[in-house]
Amino acid sequence: MISIIKAERLKWKKTFIPKLLWLAPIVTLLMSAGLMGGSFFQTGAYNWWYVLLLPGTLTLCCALVIEKDAKLKYHSVLALPLDLKKIWFGKILACSAWLLLITIIFLVGITAGGWIFGNSLSISKSLVGSLIIFLTFLWQIPLCLFLAAKLGTYMAILINIVANVVGIVVFADSEFWYSYPFAISARLMCPTLGILPNGLPVPEGSTLSSSGVILPGLLISLALFAIVSLLTARWFQKVEAK
Repeated sequence: MISIIKAERLKWKKTFIPKLLWLAPIVTLLMSAGLMGGSFFQTGAYNWWYVLLLPGTLTLCCALVIEKDAKLKYHSVLALPLDLKKIWFGKILACSAWLLLITIIFLVGITAGGWIFGNSLSISKSLVGSLIIFLTFLWQIPLCLFLAAKLGTYMAILINIVANVVGIVVFADSEFWYSYPFAISARLMCPTLGILPNGLPVPEGSTLSSSGVILPGLLISLALFAIVSLLTARWFQKVEAK
């Protein structure tokens, strides 16, 4: 599996994927510095990050991973003496490592920005919040890979961004947040970072500040990651050269 992951990463060298690692966090931090700044820099940056920038960037990364093989009509993949399920899982794990790395880069950037503009979040809160964002976004990787393979890059990006925005606007602060997976990240940021889905602070005494939602949210997200990965791997196993 390690060799498959390494092979996937080698394919990325001449793509936009490595640049996205730096570009997406920098754009997010600059937007927050310009539009928010001061004591709202960190909370504003986090809100921009999990609401819009990370969903779009993650989907683009997954789409570019698929696009590389799709241009060759999957001949390079089908010619390998390997189970296609293993190749698919390799793509998922490679993208998961990319997601972890971009999460770390964002965490470092937002911590450094806090020293400049003033810390509104402790380092421990930022660390926990970033880890939760990473874990709750994992399940979108196999989904985005599948969407890109079936519908193409632009439709995959559109569908995933719209689904995330709907989750934040409609479900994240409702009692049914757990029924719509795209709302989980935003819902868990309420008790973790004290940020409402609209970016405002959680009011003191609000039920949204209850930490009881964190464990169920993480378990749902990780279960979805396993389920969607297995289902899409079964689909990829049946892919034929076009």
